Formats: sequence, C-alpha cells, structure tokens
Amino acid sequence: MKFENQFQFVKSQHLDQVTALQATMHDFSYGKHAHEEYSFGVTQAGRQDFFSNGEFHKSHPGNIIVFNPGQFHDGHSGDDNALQYRMIYIHPHQLEPMLGSAGVKQCQDYQIKDTLLDDPQLRHYILNIAAHIENNANDKLQLENLLYQMAERIARRHGDLLPARQSNKNDTLLLKAQHYIHENIGTDITLDEISSQVSLSKYHFIRMFRQQFGITPHQYILNCRINRVRQALEAGCVLEDIVFDFGFSDLSHLNRRFKPVFGMTPRQYQKHFLIS
Repeated sequence: MKFENQFQFVKSQHLDQVTALQATMHDFSYGKHAHEEYSFGVTQAGRQDFFSNGEFHKSHPGNIIVFNPGQFHDGHSGDDNALQYRMIYIHPHQLEPMLGSAGVKQCQDYQIKDTLLDDPQLRHYILNIAAHIENNANDKLQLENLLYQMAERIARRHGDLLPARQSNKNDTLLLKAQHYIHENIGTDITLDEISSQVSLSKYHFIRMFRQQFGITPHQYILNCRINRVRQALEAGCVLEDIVFDFGFSDLSHLNRRFKPVFGMTPRQYQKHFLIS
C-alpha cells in the first residue's frame, strides 16, 4: 500500500513571519535548500536523515533539529518507517529581539551552534508553539510568552555566544554581494554583474562565495527566489505573474524548484494558505 506524503503549513495569526509545519514523509526527499528564518524541528516518529554544515546527521524521535537562517540542508526518511516531524520557522526579526531581551549580548545574526540536540525543555516549547499555531489559538500573549521562553532557553543553553568572526575585506565584499542579490532578485541577475559590484573576477568571486556559504552564487540566488515566491504566494499574488516576476522560465520550471523545498507545488501551497 502506497502512503501519501503530507505537508501541512500554518502561519501564525498573531505574529508575522512565524509558521508551523506538520509533515509525514515516506518516499520524499528534500533537495538542498535554506530558509530565511530560524528553523526548529522535532522528530516524532521514524528517523530523519539529513546533511548540513558538512556533516551527515540522524535524528531519532525526540531529537531537535536546528537550522540557522541561510543554513543549507536536505532531508529524507532514514528507514522504512514513516517519518513524522513538526517544525516552526521564525524570522530573525521576531526571534533576535527576544534573544536580546533574554540576555544574549549580541543577538543580531545570532548563530545557534547545535544542529542536532536533545533538550526536553526546548522540545516542549517548540511543540507547544507549533500546536498553538496549528490550532489557531486566539491568544497572542501566550504565543509570545512561549517564544520568549524558547529564546530564554536558547540563551541559557548556549550562554556565551560563539565569538564573532573577525571582520575582514572578504566579509565586507560578500555582504555587499548579498545585498546586491537581495535588491535585484526580481531581475535577471548575472554573475558578471554581481562580481563587478565587488570588483572581483567572477571565478575568484565564485570561489570566495562557495568557501563562505558552502554553495555557489547561482544556488544562493535560486534559494532567494524560492523564498520570495513563497511570500508572494502567501500574499495571494497571481501564480502566473509570480513565475516571471522572479526569473523562472515557466510554471514547470518553478514547480521543479519549489516542490523539493516545500513538499508541494506552488499552486498547492497557495491554495493551502488561501483556504486555511
């Protein structure tokens, strides 16, 4: 008997850019991708195998998976059993001020060092936040309190943050390149244009970019476009317009790129949000 892969996304009614995902996977595999948000997941059944930060991980029931914004990863069921997990996505604009309030000295661009961990208290907060969003609970204060408690647990668990990387010329150039990509994501950006913005040969730029982010500039641009498509879909924009607004050649092209990241086609994703 063939089982269907299921992905249920629910956006918070009360807080912008906070989303919950409930997923059941049998034969689905995520392509390599990254989110703009912090992603906190709890494996509930089966085994969750994924590659991230240069390491292969196996998450068993009860384990927590954490991805920082921009952290590339894939994922699939690691055995013959159905993989079930919940995940919450929290934009840095929501989480970082809470981390600052919880005592983190430098909360901007905060990086959580553990990708896979076992922490019952943190797991409790993640699952409760997910349930609050899924049930459309009409209590903004409770959700904010749960998020703050989660931020406080993260701050307490990690104590002193990882030392900030020393700023250098390469960092400055790559940040400038990132900014240019984000500002021009709706245009047909070329590698020549980006590398000229930072006064580097395009091959040197590719090497620097890959060393820094673990992916090519092309993969990074594609990931940014997929994230913008997701936002446009949630805003109710016309799908046929979205395809060309973000540089995809046609709907099939977008489908091929979107589904490996979100588990469904753009049309299914938008329909899901418009009726929820």
